[in-house]
Parts: sequence; C-alpha cells; structure tokens
Amino acid sequence: MNEIDSQIVQLLKENARMTNVDIGKAVGLSEGAVRNRIQYLIDSGIIKRFTVDIVPDLEFRAIIMVSVNPSVPTSKISIGIRKLIGTERIYEVTGEHDIVAIVSSQNIEGVNHTIEDIRSIEGVTGTNTMIVLRTV
Repeated sequence: MNEIDSQIVQLLKENARMTNVDIGKAVGLSEGAVRNRIQYLIDSGIIKRFTVDIVPDLEFRAIIMVSVNPSVPTSKISIGIRKLIGTERIYEVTGEHDIVAIVSSQNIEGVNHTIEDIRSIEGVTGTNTMIVLRTV
C-alpha cells in the first residue's frame, strides 16, 4: 500500500459514501484510477468491509475483555465471537485478557445477550465488560 492508497483509505474511513470523483479530487487521480485502487484494496484484503456508524445516542455499546483457556487457540474464540450478532470489532491483545470485543445493540438487553453468548463459547474462561457511556 502506497501513500495514495493510504490517503484513499483515510478518506473512506471518514466517509465511506464519498464518491470516487470526490476522492480523486482530494488525492489528484481520475475517477477510474480511484475505482481501480479501491478494487485493489478490496481484492488484497486491505479493505475488508464497508460499515455503517449509527448515532451513538441510539445504541448501547460495550467493550468486553475476554480471557481464554490456554489450551484453546485464541483465534478459534475470536472467530466464534465474530459470528455473534452485535459484534463490531475483535482485537487479540496482550495482557491480562486475550481478546477485546466491541459490541453494540439498540438496547442493553441485546448487549447483555451478546455477553452471555460470548461466555458460552467453549474455551472462554471469563469476561470483564465495560459499558460505553459516551463517545467523544
């Protein structure tokens, strides 16, 4: 990924609905060149998906730190969490916990359901959850 690709990715992070023409104006490329670069970024796995951000006040979000039994591959647990409804992001991390999951729902019951689903995955030994109060 070169500097132009990095600029395109940053623009798409800020506004995934930005047109190829507008991106081209911002980075000094034609619409077709931007379209080709975005397709390359998708094909190469650099861009994995395009998402929708909901207004934070309309949903509940939680950060769930997950501890994994050392005999179970962390990646197996991450894949299981990724499949759960409400999962936004998964990070495999160092420290006291092995995985950090960001989950959201339109109500606290949905967040709680996802937490219970994570706890039921074989190999999960514990969780520690923080409810997000405000996004700044």
